[in-house]
Amino acid sequence: MQLIIRHETIYRYSAPLTYTIQQLRLTPRAEQNQHAMSWQIRTAGQRHAYIDAYGNPSHTLTITGLHHEVSIIAEGVVELAMPYQGRITDQDTFSPLVFTVPTRLTEPVASILDFAGSHLPDQGKTTTGALLNLAVHIRGAVEYQTGATIVTTSASDALQLGRGVCQDHAHLFLACCHARGIPARYVSGYIDPESTNHAESHAWVDAWVDDADYSGWVSVDVTHACLMTDTYCRLAIGRDYDSAAPVRGVRRGGGQETMHVNVQVTQR
Repeated sequence: MQLIIRHETIYRYSAPLTYTIQQLRLTPRAEQNQHAMSWQIRTAGQRHAYIDAYGNPSHTLTITGLHHEVSIIAEGVVELAMPYQGRITDQDTFSPLVFTVPTRLTEPVASILDFAGSHLPDQGKTTTGALLNLAVHIRGAVEYQTGATIVTTSASDALQLGRGVCQDHAHLFLACCHARGIPARYVSGYIDPESTNHAESHAWVDAWVDDADYSGWVSVDVTHACLMTDTYCRLAIGRDYDSAAPVRGVRRGGGQETMHVNVQVTQR
């Protein structure tokens, strides 16, 4: 499978900015099941490339001098292979226990502890089948509704609201896994919309399983209650949205901000 991806983000401001700094995670990860055949990022200003703490290819973007907008375009072609049963077998440089620590967005409050106890009966380990069952229940408890939440909405808030998007499904899944001592991490990336009838920009999770024939990471699309296939392109992993967001930053000046995002994903 080859996907042609174009991701455009434009920030516009009501008053001039004097300084912008953005952290970009807009380059596909180099993994066994995916390879960027071509990829480029186009912006104004200066970019510094680095690998972040979770092994994600990243850039720091800085723009100085007066400007009224920030335009970021990432595009290219990514070749993808089908992961067997959603398994991510790349070697990690750190322990999976790094991904058992709750965050502000995934704090396992009482309602989540109850939910996790009902749908993940075993403490400290799980199976692929149990993870898919959890995803089904999360999808039932939090109806998919665009615009129902924002990027700062926590897992517990989404569960209480009963509505959310893929990011909220992922956060609730992570919170449940952490409540049961199961390593789980957030994944940001893209998905071929023809395969799921879903928006091209997407979020899902990796969780650590102990199946009869395998112990390791399995990648689960909670929103669709299915395993990751060769129609998913992985940009970044992290503990939650905050540590895997494609674009995050701060500015000096600018007044009111409006953001326009356009993501296009097609099969080659």
